[in-house]
Amino acid sequence: MNRSTDKSYIIKIDSVKLLFERSKRAKRVIIYVNPAAGVRVAVPKNVSFKKAEEFAAGKIRWIKRQLQKIEIKKKQQCEYNCRDDNCNEKELKEKLKKRLKFLAEKYEFQFNRVFIRSQKTLWGSCSAKNNVNLNVKLAMLPDELRDYVIMHELVHTRIKNHSKEFWDELEKYVKDPKSIDKKLKNYIPALL
Repeated sequence: MNRSTDKSYIIKIDSVKLLFERSKRAKRVIIYVNPAAGVRVAVPKNVSFKKAEEFAAGKIRWIKRQLQKIEIKKKQQCEYNCRDDNCNEKELKEKLKKRLKFLAEKYEFQFNRVFIRSQKTLWGSCSAKNNVNLNVKLAMLPDELRDYVIMHELVHTRIKNHSKEFWDELEKYVKDPKSIDKKLKNYIPALL
């Protein structure tokens, strides 16, 4: 293999599989540890693959720690999700639609349409037209986290950014939303 001309290749460093890819946008070597895609090393055009390998080898302990965290989260999520194993996707979508409508009516929010899909990275979003998008996997989260995401998106129907005004508005409906947001980071959609 001629690594000086390759655009991408996979090697193992200390039993960890890493994908090295040439990147036009990267300005420095960047290591991504992704639950769905594994470990990816973005290599800028002005850095040799050999230098990128040396850099990654120096970060292998950090990479292993990140992979361990992902494994722990996977186990925690598997333990929690066992309660919804008997639910099919259609039932989960219906459960989320009902909860969204209930919370919107309770707090007098208006939204246009709702889309519920299985996504790998996002829990929810709100479009400029006030269409609310929810991840079907929200139905598998603890109720507090599910409702937080729904309210977060409903508040976006009024405030389209994450300014102080947004967080102040969200706090009217969700107690201590920033701490709940931190709890949500312990769950990764791609792992459910």
